[in-house]
Amino acid sequence: MPELPELVKTLLKPEAYPETPGQIELVQTQMSFVFLADEYVYKVKKPVDLGYLDYTTLDKRLFFCQQEIKLNRRLCPEVYLDVMPITTGNGKISIGGQGKIIEYAVKMRRLPREAMLDVLLGKNQVSGEMMTGIARKLAEFHRKAESSTEISAFGKLDAITVNTDENFTQTEKYLSTTISEKKYGRIKDYTDNFTRENASLFRKRLEEGRIRDCHGDLHAAHICFSDGICIYDCIEFNDRFRYCDVASEIAFLAMDLDHYGRADLSHHLVSAYVDESRDEGLLKLLDFYKCYRAYVRGKVESFKLDDPYISGAEKRHLLDVASSYFDLAHAYTGSRPLLLITTGLAGTGKSVLAQALAKRLGAAVISSDVTRKNLAGIPLAEHHFEEFDSGIYSAAFSRLTYDRMFAGAKRILGEGGSVILDACFIKADERRKAKRLAEEANAGFFIVECTLDEPLARQRLARRLEEGSVSDGRWEVYQEQKRRFEPVVEVPSPNYVIIDTSQPVDKAAKEVLDKLD
Repeated sequence: MPELPELVKTLLKPEAYPETPGQIELVQTQMSFVFLADEYVYKVKKPVDLGYLDYTTLDKRLFFCQQEIKLNRRLCPEVYLDVMPITTGNGKISIGGQGKIIEYAVKMRRLPREAMLDVLLGKNQVSGEMMTGIARKLAEFHRKAESSTEISAFGKLDAITVNTDENFTQTEKYLSTTISEKKYGRIKDYTDNFTRENASLFRKRLEEGRIRDCHGDLHAAHICFSDGICIYDCIEFNDRFRYCDVASEIAFLAMDLDHYGRADLSHHLVSAYVDESRDEGLLKLLDFYKCYRAYVRGKVESFKLDDPYISGAEKRHLLDVASSYFDLAHAYTGSRPLLLITTGLAGTGKSVLAQALAKRLGAAVISSDVTRKNLAGIPLAEHHFEEFDSGIYSAAFSRLTYDRMFAGAKRILGEGGSVILDACFIKADERRKAKRLAEEANAGFFIVECTLDEPLARQRLARRLEEGSVSDGRWEVYQEQKRRFEPVVEVPSPNYVIIDTSQPVDKAAKEVLDKLD
């Protein structure tokens, strides 16, 4: 790794700060050095020219520091405090000191990591009410956001196609690396056809004043639930990335929620925003802009692969992340929703695979474990062990569980969404009911059977009981399910795949998607 600049080394010392923090942590991005100093954060812009941003002179860095404060105070005024000079004098470099100004830093209040939306999503601690709060804040922000002839020009069809064409040109080098040629072609065809066939729709958005000075980088990691809702870190370095249709902004966050495997929250966000803004025209553009935003994220993650300093492990992770965004972009081009069900014995990795597929398909996951315990009024983290055919695991209660799952799937499919039913589906009759549901909803239907060698499945079941899980599956359940499992014969080969879940989950998900494709 390159050696840190002397200024950065100095700013890792407490005496350089007006508050003399007890601990300083450095976080680097492509464009900034970020210093986490107790209750404050100081951000110093790197003197770089990345094409889409230019921080190469001190005057430019000062200007963009001021812009960062000004623009972010629109949504998060209490966090963005000031632009601080970094000075040298009497042989000492300090923030806010006396002497010659050698650099500038944006000073912010430090937000609690545990209250960030991306962290809360990882802990399954996000509700529909929280999405409503975000939607209301964004609707008010968009109503007040600046609009002008210059800003509206970015909503014109030629400006939109400049952006989409640039995406495809810039990602050609990653064909067969993070995106297949087939998916690249389908996404490009979908994008070109949509813009060509909907010119009047884009004109209407212009006429309605829907092109605004927006946030520009609206994803879960930039939203914090601390003393209300703080939406921070908007794009200050390039107006082109901020000036957009509000539909594109909402689609960004909705796509991000889809990528977290929370299509339910994505749908709630969009519905609440439309209710609050009365912008029903947004819905006609939602999948187009979701596709665009997912593609951009795939592109950005692919760019990171060009960094010669990343490790092999980091590279493998980036490959998985980038391909997952491209898979999601491809999913938005589909003409009809999908109902996918898992089948297999306890401990064979159905739930883990379901979540991995959900983020690549933008699908909602309905879990039998969660549904069963919700119906019984049992806390999800509480184990409830009963004999295979008794209590909440009786045939009657299992039918009730599957019926509730089917009802949820029917609603989502009816709204045009895709669904993954995460359950054992050991009986052919249950799988046939799912197939009929898909047919009635004019949705695609696919079965994924998860398999795993018995010793590995037994190890997983034992580990799951020790670590805690919503599932009550154990070895005795596995054995009884194995005895009763009815082989899959309800669908033809193109609609069915058997997956060995001993492999890494991203590889297993790719295998399923390749079969779906």
